Amino acid sequence: MCVDTVPGPIMLDLATIELTAEDKELLAHPAVGGVILFARNAVEPTQLNALTTAIRTAAKQPLLIAVDQEGGRVQRFHQGFTRLPSAATFGRAYQRNPNHATAAATAVAWLLATELRAVGIDFSFAPVLDLDYGISTVIGDRAFANDPATVSAIGLAWLAGLHAVGMAGCGKHFPGHGSVSADSHTALPIDSRPYAVIAKNDLVPFKQTIMAGLDAIMPAHVVYSDVDELPASLSPIWLKQILRQQIGFSGAIFSDDLSMAAAAAGGDYIERAHAALSAGCDMILVCNNRDAAITIVDALGDPQILIENWSTSAMRLTHLRGSAPINIGDELAQRRRALAMITHLDDDDSHVLP
Repeated sequence: MCVDTVPGPIMLDLATIELTAEDKELLAHPAVGGVILFARNAVEPTQLNALTTAIRTAAKQPLLIAVDQEGGRVQRFHQGFTRLPSAATFGRAYQRNPNHATAAATAVAWLLATELRAVGIDFSFAPVLDLDYGISTVIGDRAFANDPATVSAIGLAWLAGLHAVGMAGCGKHFPGHGSVSADSHTALPIDSRPYAVIAKNDLVPFKQTIMAGLDAIMPAHVVYSDVDELPASLSPIWLKQILRQQIGFSGAIFSDDLSMAAAAAGGDYIERAHAALSAGCDMILVCNNRDAAITIVDALGDPQILIENWSTSAMRLTHLRGSAPINIGDELAQRRRALAMITHLDDDDSHVLP
């Protein structure tokens, strides 16, 4: 595998709607293999398409471009994009009519993927597979429901919609973020439940979607104290032993943002990066802290080390790039179907039309 074909293990962010000179220098670095975009990077589709083209031009190696486009309160792109319902909307609909809810999830995921692929985005960090126990405000209506069977059914339908457009699905936040009240952006949550309880409930949607071909997973910055004193995102027990060996997941693993407060359990920024990668993450996210990103990029900068350590990860990550062509002839009919599905999901959410 040649140096210029190995994607690096770092995904970073950008400050504005255009690339700066510093952005271009970082994107050309062999340690950088991905970019995550936020609302601050988006004006409308034409501008976004120009930005993703510029990103790929500046990079010296293949890279991934991602976004958090879940729907509801976590939707980064708005102007020129369909306003998508929250995940909980599908869960409520599932209680009334499971077939309609799962069909709607597939149609909406198809629509999301089509809109993102049209502007050069490889995938969204979705679906959220956490259970909503009514405890976590950071999860809340980002979860489909509070029971494993419902979340599994809708998650599988969502994944089918993404795959129909050749887009990868990334389940989060393994093994489940919904049972802790603390927000890992600002604190280190600790889930003290026995592993048997987590396995019986929270792990079920992950196992079901993995069996159906889930492409990637993002672990939680949460300590599950019955299993390990480290957050799952930094834990070889969770990522190598449980996720890889016991569950059999063979896709890509992304750390959550290493700038989040909970990630400080791994030490300083370089120590966090090494901890996440050693634990089993294929790619690490460093967002909203350019100094930290530069520090980590410089620390992981030897291409020979990257080739030796990341060839397997590179193969996993390469599969996340869009593959299947969109059938333009069917696109309008599919789009109308998806919009009609949205309007009938929940009378209280009739405002979700674009």
